[in-house]
Amino acid sequence: MGIVIGIDVGGSTTKIVGINGEQIQSPMFITATDPVTSLFGAFGKYIYDNGIQLSDIEQVMLTGVGSAFVDSPLYGLPTDKVDEFIANGLGARHATDIDQLIVVSMGTGTSFVRINGEKIEHIGGMAIGGGTLQGLSRLLLKTHDFRQIAAIAEKGDITRVNLQIGDICNRPLPDLPVHATASLFGKADSNASQEDIAKGIIYMVLQTIGGAAVLSALNGPIKDFVLIGNLTKFPQCQEVFPNMEKIYGVHFHIPPYAEYRTAIGAALAYLSKH
Repeated sequence: MGIVIGIDVGGSTTKIVGINGEQIQSPMFITATDPVTSLFGAFGKYIYDNGIQLSDIEQVMLTGVGSAFVDSPLYGLPTDKVDEFIANGLGARHATDIDQLIVVSMGTGTSFVRINGEKIEHIGGMAIGGGTLQGLSRLLLKTHDFRQIAAIAEKGDITRVNLQIGDICNRPLPDLPVHATASLFGKADSNASQEDIAKGIIYMVLQTIGGAAVLSALNGPIKDFVLIGNLTKFPQCQEVFPNMEKIYGVHFHIPPYAEYRTAIGAALAYLSKH
């Protein structure tokens, strides 16, 4: 069997990965001004950097919103498309041996996909995600670069912008410790530093997504959530989600190659049938 290429085509960013046998091979991403340029740039760079010949490739699998712009085989290679939510589910399930879970795909917005054994089902989403984080950062920090935002936030103090339970009550409430957030940005004032604002924006997006994920499994048996997408690269994930685990009694998992799991899932969609 040859190499199976999975490609997640976004609006301007394309993520690409090869699966050779059972091994994930050299994931990478490319950013361009439009999805077609991004796709062909990513594909060309991927095969060049990895010394792959077109004859080595058995199948190309496309997913993501940008894949709608591609109507012909890529470089004459066998090419097919897979639903993005199915790719999310397959990519996340590949990283864990848990039978029941919800995949939280943190992209420009956020989608929720429920996995119950072999069944993969899109159960909803929300218009808060990386696009929200970038938009607010443009307005308040004058940058939309993820790395720069994360670096600024590293020096921030979340207690200067978020109102916590301990600020309004001198003892924990039922199921809520004093450090739990009572109001996002509820303590912010005009003297807030750029560092505190940056941290507040990241916390707002991550906590809102985490809270919505928990609510999506309310009154059901699922307690495991697999986080995928670009936002998993923020170091603040290691602060926000462990605290939410303690409050809600759930588990948030960030698998290896979390930002590439949709592309991985696209390749797996082909492999699962062959």
